[in-house]
Amino acid sequence: MNTEERPDDALLSAWLDGEVEGSECARIQAWLQGHPDDAARVRLWAADRDALRARFSPTLDEPVPERLTQTVWRRGARFERGPWLQAAAAVLLLGFGIAIGALWRGGVAREAALAANPPWTQRAAVAHAVYAPEERHPVEVSVRDGEGARLREQEQHLSRWLTRRLSVPVKLFDLRSQGFELVGGRLLPGDARGPSAQLMYQDAMGQRVTVYLRKAEHEANAAFRYDRQGDLSMFYWVDGPCGYALVGPQSRERLLSLAEAIAKQDPEPPSR
Repeated sequence: MNTEERPDDALLSAWLDGEVEGSECARIQAWLQGHPDDAARVRLWAADRDALRARFSPTLDEPVPERLTQTVWRRGARFERGPWLQAAAAVLLLGFGIAIGALWRGGVAREAALAANPPWTQRAAVAHAVYAPEERHPVEVSVRDGEGARLREQEQHLSRWLTRRLSVPVKLFDLRSQGFELVGGRLLPGDARGPSAQLMYQDAMGQRVTVYLRKAEHEANAAFRYDRQGDLSMFYWVDGPCGYALVGPQSRERLLSLAEAIAKQDPEPPSR
């Protein structure tokens, strides 16, 4: 497909769900970077999807209602009337068993895939692809509009706000020794655990990286893991109450040095 050909909505939706890989994934990311209107539409889709997941995912863990179970058993009992009905029931049960087996195998494969690359890392990559190219509104709260006391006030406001919304300490990492200045941050839709956040940094050449943060309830600490999605590289890990994903177009080695610099800066509750 020509790189200048607009991806249709079905392809954009597949990309948002992590179903597009390789050169096609890179082409879509490049398209979104150069077409802010389409990027905004994808951003809205992601927000709607995450809001629906946060709202209805707890329902998946609820038991099957007793009345529904009784209805199924009552209707199933009707197949006991007559030999041909019994044969039909056997065929149906066999087909049902095959379907359940296929679903179970698919579920096991999906569980393994999610364990290797959890869903929130895809959200981190999407958020970077959508917001990093923005020129006028790359962040929700900027910390580059002042100096001295004014700058510190903006930083404290951003840190306190995100800490309050995520219910975990959010530290604004200092990456100046790595050549990156903090641009600002924003609140993002999350999952059942609550919202997530994105911090954005920029170097002297205008190249950006983002740090995606989320509350990591009941998750053990995890060392750095690397992933690559199209032109974007990512290191993600869990440390204490937070899950982190560092995303950018830099090389694996460059991004690793940034991730290590972040991991050394232990989050602390911001001053009130």
